[in-house]
Amino acid sequence: MRKLLVIAVFLITVSGLSAQELPLKKEPVFQAGEVLQYKLKYGFITAAEGTLKVLNSDLKFGDKPTYKLVVDARTSGTFDIFYKIRDHYDSYIDKTTLTPYFYQENVREASYKRQDKARFSQDTRKVVSNRGTFTAPTDQTFDLVSAYYFARSLEISKMKIGDQFKLNYFLGDNIHQLEIKYVGKEVVDSKLGKIRCLKFSPSIDPGRIFRKDSKLYLWITDDGNRVPVKAQVEIIVGAVTMEIKSAEGLKYPLAKEK
Repeated sequence: MRKLLVIAVFLITVSGLSAQELPLKKEPVFQAGEVLQYKLKYGFITAAEGTLKVLNSDLKFGDKPTYKLVVDARTSGTFDIFYKIRDHYDSYIDKTTLTPYFYQENVREASYKRQDKARFSQDTRKVVSNRGTFTAPTDQTFDLVSAYYFARSLEISKMKIGDQFKLNYFLGDNIHQLEIKYVGKEVVDSKLGKIRCLKFSPSIDPGRIFRKDSKLYLWITDDGNRVPVKAQVEIIVGAVTMEIKSAEGLKYPLAKEK
């Protein structure tokens, strides 16, 4: 079940190049008070639910103001009876660069428990966690939570179909790289209505969960918010789908199809 929740985090993470190649917009596309809720479905069954929040934070790093990003994930229905999950993630990011300073997670999955913390030093390209010190390849390395919010604020207006981008992220005890290809535009029917979306295809590695020919697709709103609306990935048996349930505190109107 933990694999499904890891997949869910990947499903809401879009990739981008370094700020020099694909710069950020002048202002973040999100604001304090934004709350997004998602459900994760295995086939037709809702297996888990997730909530993402943006909060103003009193915590500063080098006198730099920060946002606090909060993610909570939990199993639901039958899955909650047989394998209860209560995961909590916090990420503190710079309000201007949107890069992370500090990340922590509290994982509770059945009898398994883990608490991890990581401090990011973008200038020295170091990530210091309770599992060790790691050297990053660039001065833009993220945890999975901050990666999602950073990617939403990338300037992607000049992106063409087939363009591929990369993002470095720290997870567990290593720094990984995610590649994503821009596929095109589609209209997605969601709980929020019919939404005009940009479609991406992130890379995945085959293994015990994914088939060699498995495809992962992500749809984000084609508007100022860049909110993930839907994602789907094929696994060895069946498919896992993420769908948005609700969105509050958005900075811009949604790109609803008339």
